[in-house]
Amino acid sequence: MVAKDATSGPAADWRPEAKDQIPLRPSLGDEIYQRLVDDLISLRIPPGERLSIDGLARRFGVSQTPTRAALIRLEAEGLVVKKQYSGWSVGPLPTLDQFEKIFELRSLIEPASAARAARHASPEALSDLGTIAEEMRTLAAENIGGHRARLVVLDSRFHTAIARACGNELIEDTLGRLFTQMHIFRLRYHSDVAHAVIEEHLDILAAIAARDPSRAETAMRGHIDAGRERIETHVRRSD
Repeated sequence: MVAKDATSGPAADWRPEAKDQIPLRPSLGDEIYQRLVDDLISLRIPPGERLSIDGLARRFGVSQTPTRAALIRLEAEGLVVKKQYSGWSVGPLPTLDQFEKIFELRSLIEPASAARAARHASPEALSDLGTIAEEMRTLAAENIGGHRARLVVLDSRFHTAIARACGNELIEDTLGRLFTQMHIFRLRYHSDVAHAVIEEHLDILAAIAARDPSRAETAMRGHIDAGRERIETHVRRSD
């Protein structure tokens, strides 16, 4: 009897094909997290509000497991807090001390991040930044006062996209935590300065697209310094 060749047969003919690849999709926990981040930074869910895992699960039509995972992630970023007997609730707005520390760290990291993005941003990353900027332009042509929450979300997405484009995962992770804490405070003061903020973003994008690290760094530093001045007075009044 002739032994069968171990490499022959249907199994040996199988080869992986592109169509076999399963596309990556965000998990339910990631989707719930992003929905809640949008609600929190827009203040649709106000500071101090109780958060029920069961209630949120019913709202999103999911089980409690991914809902709990999203809340744990938000707790790690300081957007929600959990107390032993009262459960989950929305965290307080940043204090003056937190505000100053956040901006100090941003001023150290973000200009360098923008310079790195000017060197390393992929065409896809530049396209993403351009899409965000174009949506900002569209909102600026309308009644900005009616789009404050959306502008804050876009602002956060813009800075996050630059951090991602810079090619350093540690910078991206660090800045991501800062943005979620910082932008929740900005909504109440955003409409008065929205046009200036949008123009500053466009200047940063232009420098990155031109592959000019020095100009991108300078534009980002000016944007952060201007943001600190715009917000600090209001933070001091509420602290």
